[in-house]
Amino acid sequence: MAQLNFGGVTENVVTREEFPLAKALQVLKDETIAVIGYGVQGPGQSLNLRDNGFNVIVGQRKGGASWEKAKSDGWVEGKTLFDIEEACQKATIIQFLLSDAGQISAWPTIKKNLTAGKALYFSHGFAVTYHERTGIIPPKDVDVILVAPKGSGTSLRRMFLQGRGLNSSFAIFQDATGKAKDRVVALGIGVGSGYLFETTFKREVYSDLTGERGTLMGAIQGIFAAQYEVLRANGHTPSEAFNETVEELTQSLMPLVAENGMDWMYANCSTTAQRGALDWWKKFRDASKPVFEDLYKEVAAGNEAQRSIDSNSKADYRVKLEAELKELRESEMWQAGQTVRKLRPENN
Repeated sequence: MAQLNFGGVTENVVTREEFPLAKALQVLKDETIAVIGYGVQGPGQSLNLRDNGFNVIVGQRKGGASWEKAKSDGWVEGKTLFDIEEACQKATIIQFLLSDAGQISAWPTIKKNLTAGKALYFSHGFAVTYHERTGIIPPKDVDVILVAPKGSGTSLRRMFLQGRGLNSSFAIFQDATGKAKDRVVALGIGVGSGYLFETTFKREVYSDLTGERGTLMGAIQGIFAAQYEVLRANGHTPSEAFNETVEELTQSLMPLVAENGMDWMYANCSTTAQRGALDWWKKFRDASKPVFEDLYKEVAAGNEAQRSIDSNSKADYRVKLEAELKELRESEMWQAGQTVRKLRPENN
């Protein structure tokens, strides 16, 4: 394991150079990996493991849309595709990739098939960290490990097919066998991680819930909407407002940030843009930091977790979710986005 220094803070990381795929395959050569759930992370992780040569099967509730999707992706019923209980019985490593609410529902089935020496794998620290709310307390004689790709399963799969890797965090909550570290790193390499950085279940879920509600999804949509609405209120057209708010950011500037950092992006913009950004970024930081502080407190207190559990467990959750997504989809800003995307050169 290598150590990286970030401004005086040292972190443990694992790269594919020091832990190559061949080593991961050797570590897990006698293991059967059951990926439970075929929703957000399940397809990307299971397909990458399969393509990398691991012995992997999928466990999913039979007959639903996800079951059919798994079949369409080449998983064969009775050979590599099973109902959840049978997959767990066959597995030595159970990758528990159902939604947080789904994990609560399926836990009794998972728990009774966690015999001594198996490994229970998560991609989110939610269930274990908030065990008082979820009821998920793993038995003491199994490894409990985590690999959390820093992106969606779709991105993980897409980057894998491009020959790239998506960075992931990894954690060990419980090492019952003495093999937890090798198991978790091998799995992290197997699912297609670019590099792996060490965390804990608690730190992973706290940062993840904050990030999702913050800059990754919630805050960015709020900032988009605020700027778009101000531009429209001042007479700018939908196309102009969308291009200045979203299109230029996602298509031009963020790739520069990803390539070499924010300072490099600033250096490759006009001097007028540089001056304005340098003058205004701290004002935005100071305005939003109290919101982030409140958000982190809510995450740490478990209130965000409880809201998710309560909401996602309701029978009408999907109906209400679709109504909220429909509101976003049909807003003028994202309707403008649909039109602008169609005009991109690659779509013509």
